Amino acid sequence: MHDHPVELTVNGRQTTASVESRLTLADFLRERCGLTGTHLGCEHGACGACTVLMDGDAVRSCLVFAVQADGSEVTTVEGVAAADGELSPVQQALRDCHGLQCGFCTPGFVTTITALLQDNPDPTEEEIREGLSGNFCRCTGYQGIIKAVQQAAATMRS
Repeated sequence: MHDHPVELTVNGRQTTASVESRLTLADFLRERCGLTGTHLGCEHGACGACTVLMDGDAVRSCLVFAVQADGSEVTTVEGVAAADGELSPVQQALRDCHGLQCGFCTPGFVTTITALLQDNPDPTEEEIREGLSGNFCRCTGYQGIIKAVQQAAATMRS
């Protein structure tokens, strides 16, 4: 196997490593960076649990190779909160609106919602449902999650 040098920014920190071609970004983040908030569910891009932000866009880290992230800025769920630990508006809204239960899908929802609201600061309920359609939750029934997106959007606009 041939290793490839990669250099990327992860949660504001410059990271350099040598990786195999086949190493996914999800495994790189979990194993090399110790950022286990990025969860692996289906490992084929359907569930959304592994969603991270890459250059501001929500991506399935199980479908991206670490070498593809070379030169990129990656934000995981650990990098969404403020440096002092204060929750982001999305995280606070998920907490306030009971938009999480077991928590397995939550990191993917946090990053997906963050990207959604960056692209559309005032989404309709239909746009929220469409924006979240690639993230599965087996516990909540989605009502609290949708309310959380609405609350976070309102907070971020004010």
